[in-house]
Amino acid sequence: MVIFLGGWTGKFLWIDLSRNKHVIEEYDKSLMTNYFGGRGYAIKILWDHLRRGIDPLSPDNLLIFAVGPLTGIPLPNSGKLVIAGKSPLTGGYGDGNIGSRAAVNMKKDGYDAVIIKGKAEKPVYIYVSGDKVEIKDARDYWGIDVSSIHDELTSKYGKAAGILTIGAAGENLIRYAVVMSEKDRAGGRPGMGALMGSKNLKAVVFQGTGEIPVFDPEKTRELGAEGYKVIRGMELYNHWMKEGTMMILEWCQEHSVLPTFNFREGVFEGAERITGKVMAEVYKVAQKGCPNCNMVCGNVGEALEGDYRGTRAELDYENVGMYGPNLGIDDMNCIIALIRKVDDLGMDTISSGSVIAYTIEAYKNGLVNSRDLDGIEPDWGDPSSAMELIDLIIERKGFGSAMAMGTRYMAAKLGGEANRYAMHVKGLEISAYDCHIAYGMALSFATSPIGAHHKDAWFITMDIGMGIDNISIEKVKKIIDIQRIRGGIFETTVVCRFPWIELGFDIEWYPKYIEVITGKKFSIDDLYEVADRLYALIRLFWVREYGSWSRIYDMPPARWFEEPLTVGPYKGRKLDRNNFNKLLDWYYELRGWDSNGIPTSDTLSRLGLGEEAEYLKSMGIALS
Repeated sequence: MVIFLGGWTGKFLWIDLSRNKHVIEEYDKSLMTNYFGGRGYAIKILWDHLRRGIDPLSPDNLLIFAVGPLTGIPLPNSGKLVIAGKSPLTGGYGDGNIGSRAAVNMKKDGYDAVIIKGKAEKPVYIYVSGDKVEIKDARDYWGIDVSSIHDELTSKYGKAAGILTIGAAGENLIRYAVVMSEKDRAGGRPGMGALMGSKNLKAVVFQGTGEIPVFDPEKTRELGAEGYKVIRGMELYNHWMKEGTMMILEWCQEHSVLPTFNFREGVFEGAERITGKVMAEVYKVAQKGCPNCNMVCGNVGEALEGDYRGTRAELDYENVGMYGPNLGIDDMNCIIALIRKVDDLGMDTISSGSVIAYTIEAYKNGLVNSRDLDGIEPDWGDPSSAMELIDLIIERKGFGSAMAMGTRYMAAKLGGEANRYAMHVKGLEISAYDCHIAYGMALSFATSPIGAHHKDAWFITMDIGMGIDNISIEKVKKIIDIQRIRGGIFETTVVCRFPWIELGFDIEWYPKYIEVITGKKFSIDDLYEVADRLYALIRLFWVREYGSWSRIYDMPPARWFEEPLTVGPYKGRKLDRNNFNKLLDWYYELRGWDSNGIPTSDTLSRLGLGEEAEYLKSMGIALS
């Protein structure tokens, strides 16, 4: 029997919008050691409580907010929560994390997970203050943008309130709508905003009334303070504080992995005008961070000239990469304006940037025409037409209806060669790293548990460092270990990965934090086992929802195999399918999965997933 000590609250909050009811549940404490929190709790709840085959936008889908044992406690970068559900974009498991006061306040209100089901008859928002849970009328808020709803609810509940909300993208069920917080923070790329909108849920407000239980408060304070001090003294700290994630853009250009013209190339002629250095020295006007963070990543840029002068947006590498070089735009003023527009709509910048790039290419190849695009004639380097295409998506006019569904759907609708340059894996658009020469990063995208996202295995610098022609099992081992850390430890505890991945903060700090907070000792190997369990269960969820599985779902886009780079230091290079399949075979072997990417019976038994294995067998799916 697991004895509850600290870190976890031990409670779930279930809210049924169809019945206007809620229940507070004390959950089985074995979940704590087996799944830990965050993503672990999310996938376990979805597996146990979600009926197989439901439409992701039906009232039956579950919208889950989940934190972990380290969330909200004063230690480095602990202001995070996970948002999860069956993805409206991919049809498989979907999640994302978001840093905001909502994470800390949800934990202080006494919940490790909040699970929302059903659909309200009219637009509502949820207010949570400890045991007090209210479902309130949001008809006056429906239709207003993310910045405005944040201001409205902050005025009503105070600056200390934690607020999660959606914009027009979520309301209009754009399949890559995200959940937003504090105007600029986004989470849930695989359509968690659309899932929230499908429930007529405009916002969730956490007041944060209580205290988070901790096993040893004094040691927790000491260890937290020590961690902050170590981070401030690290070699890259000052550089990070100036540029944040934007510091990678110049490196990506140098190594030919900067997504350019819908991932057709890896270098961009105008890259020097949109680097982290330029952002920091010319456009940066403020910084924003999550609670409990002393290495803030939110660099606020302001447009200085032109039609968008005075517009501000939070800039990071991913959104600048997808709305800059991937669209052929090298004017930071315009990039800032595009990002502000997309954030206020509550639409994912990565997927929407990819959808717009795909549309430009389809237009130039004659697969769509200006009539399909309501008179728009999109072109590379044209921010005005990009603005118009965003409106087309939100309004679902003409081809905008297909664009609202994502690149996989667009390619299927257009048919023929259109699939070759649809840059996604499992329906989720690829993050901002071109992989014509990067086998390891391509494998990371291919095996990410939510589709092509860098969150689980940001391997690009290590990939290039180990050698672009290094096709080895050692490279695959490193990818799996990074997935165990990024997608396992950080997504279940739930804290931010930046101190570790960006500055070199030792991973061994986290077992120390877990011990003083929970009173239980966990080694890195113990945490790896938790990570392996949830990766296996997430894969089983995909198999269950798709009804079958093949390694074809773990393959990168055809473009990287069929169309070599035409410029830059690696001109003429592309991925080789045989080499990639070697890496994928090793990946499956090391994870204990079969040649199609399904965990074997022995692996599932070892991870305590015997009942889940039996369920798949009852579906007629044979396990090796």
